Amino acid sequence: MSPPGATASVPGVPLWWRRLPRPLRLVLLCVLPGLVAVLVTVLCVRGVGSDVADQDARGAAVLRPGVVTYSAARPHIVPRDVWARGDGEANGTARTPPVPRYDDKVVAVFVHHTDSPNTYDCADAPRIIRYLAAGQTGNRDWDDIGYNFLVDRCGTIYEGRAGGVDRPVTGAHTQGFNHRTAGIAALGTFTAGVPVPRAMTDAIAALAAWKLGLAGIDPRATVRLTSSNSLSRYRAGTTARLPALAGHDDGYMTTCPGAALRARLPEIRRTAARLQGRP
Repeated sequence: MSPPGATASVPGVPLWWRRLPRPLRLVLLCVLPGLVAVLVTVLCVRGVGSDVADQDARGAAVLRPGVVTYSAARPHIVPRDVWARGDGEANGTARTPPVPRYDDKVVAVFVHHTDSPNTYDCADAPRIIRYLAAGQTGNRDWDDIGYNFLVDRCGTIYEGRAGGVDRPVTGAHTQGFNHRTAGIAALGTFTAGVPVPRAMTDAIAALAAWKLGLAGIDPRATVRLTSSNSLSRYRAGTTARLPALAGHDDGYMTTCPGAALRARLPEIRRTAARLQGRP
């Protein structure tokens, strides 16, 4: 038996609790459950809030793409039927478009000039393109016009080589680098000192922005291309770093696209990048 006034030993009850006066223990027993409930609520709220914030942050990281895809709207492109249906087809001498060849994608464009007169009426552009096509398929015995696209001085874009403007058609425009590229030809001759129409450069920029955007390529970037022909600037099999928006002379020993048009390429690259929405 415990001495008078002593607190009975209760298993599991801390000594400090047994030493508290009975009235204080009664008060604490009444108040403590409420305090515990409040504390648990606070801890839960803080815990859930932290988890939600962390989850949101992780979600944003997951939802935010690692590589932002930039693209541009497709500009208006006049189909090849507009220029191909000329006198040749009327008298039965027009060639049937060849079976096109395709690559997996287009990662670069080469800009050319056609080395033809500049003082033409833009309404005559289809006739001029027919003349160019006749020279390439006749004198050079190519199966089709080599350029994928042509642009006149008024900024009108024409489909060139057959196969579909939105597809990666293998062209015949830059020896050694026809694969995974597109050729854009400016109608005219743009040697040093010759004015290059703003409508023409804007159209080239819009076309390049759209075409390169299909593969997520920045027009200001450089890309790796492998030469397929030792007559280019690089021996066959050599992998070269070339501008994604290049001049013909970047891949082949030539003065094309002319000094005046080449001088505009940096501006065309910047415009194309802006059209893709790039900073």
